Amino acid sequence: MTIFIGSDVAGQRLKDVVKIFLKENNHDVVDVTEGKELDFVDSTLAVVHEVQKNDDNLGIAVDAYGAGSFIVATKVKGMIAAEVSDERSAYMTRSHNNARMITMGAEIVGDTLAKNIAKEFVNGHYDGGRHQIRVDMLNKMC
Repeated sequence: MTIFIGSDVAGQRLKDVVKIFLKENNHDVVDVTEGKELDFVDSTLAVVHEVQKNDDNLGIAVDAYGAGSFIVATKVKGMIAAEVSDERSAYMTRSHNNARMITMGAEIVGDTLAKNIAKEFVNGHYDGGRHQIRVDMLNKMC
């Protein structure tokens, strides 16, 4: 599993905090916006396109509030994403929705919480079963 991470200008600092944390915990992390100053549309699309290259990939996008990146990610066919600001939602969106990507807001989420959100998201596993009906419905959209 590779975790692709990216941010717009407003999310750069928090993205770096999360990236370092994930690497320190032995995750394969690729920063698709390193050294770039992108709008949230472009930074999110960069993450989405990398995540979609392999079914095992996950993505994390950070902007000021998380909402913009969420809107962009969910416009792309086949991408299930969730805007999260707590650990439980990050875990459950993987477990029940098979989300491949989360978005966070640097103006909302602090450093410790962002690390915990990332940890729960990447350590979560899709439960399948009864949840697959909704996942199939989501994948037919767009």
